[in-house]
Amino acid sequence: MNIETFLPSKNLQPYIRQFLIIESEGGMQNKILPGSSLVISFRIAGKISHKEENQEKILPNSGITGLRRIPRLIEYSAKTSTLLVIFKEGGAASFIKEPLHNLFELNLPLDHLFSPNKVSETEEKLFQTKTNLEKICVVENFLVSEWVESKEDNLILDSIRKIRNSKGNLKIADLLKGMPISRDSFEKRFREMIGTSPKQFSVLVRMRNFIDSYSSETTLTEAAQEAGYFDQAHFIKDFKTFTNETPKQFFKLSNPYW
Repeated sequence: MNIETFLPSKNLQPYIRQFLIIESEGGMQNKILPGSSLVISFRIAGKISHKEENQEKILPNSGITGLRRIPRLIEYSAKTSTLLVIFKEGGAASFIKEPLHNLFELNLPLDHLFSPNKVSETEEKLFQTKTNLEKICVVENFLVSEWVESKEDNLILDSIRKIRNSKGNLKIADLLKGMPISRDSFEKRFREMIGTSPKQFSVLVRMRNFIDSYSSETTLTEAAQEAGYFDQAHFIKDFKTFTNETPKQFFKLSNPYW
């Protein structure tokens, strides 16, 4: 597998974190853990399928994936390449008229949300271009043409920063302290811009932080408590939802040392 990373041009930097081009020469299977951003994908070559509950579904040439609680198992055929647009939190809201929480745990063909003609034209141009930089340029031009308006919500973006700084351990009641907004109004704005509730987003941040920072030099009990989990059953439930495995299976430990 070969992965190339590209940064967006200046005018798209407020909305997009990065572009990825993934190439698989011999085919592979990849488990994708839940993330905190929406993703647009363009298949350049080969075949990509999604396996869920022992069923295989061929993914469309281009699609969009909302935030999820559970992982995805992606199968790449031989000689497959795909281009991914990784949005910043809230960045996709400036291109999509649909409230983003309506995409939660969904993977839709891109032409369900964007102009079918433009999507088709973009797919054709991607097949025709030769270099990866040219492909990135094609996708950037498509996104610029579909830009709706800047929907940056400073209150929500500041809340994202606070949740991240707390590693997902900030209670919503504490987050709302001093804010000139009701909880219902805040949660509605958060869901529409980010794609899920602030509570679910906090769980995604907390679990991702736990996995990224975990070291076998500490016991799982200590690591879970450091991540804010003081109830073993609660931790295991969240972990199995996030990874579809127990901590022991995921980290391949001979002894989890609870």
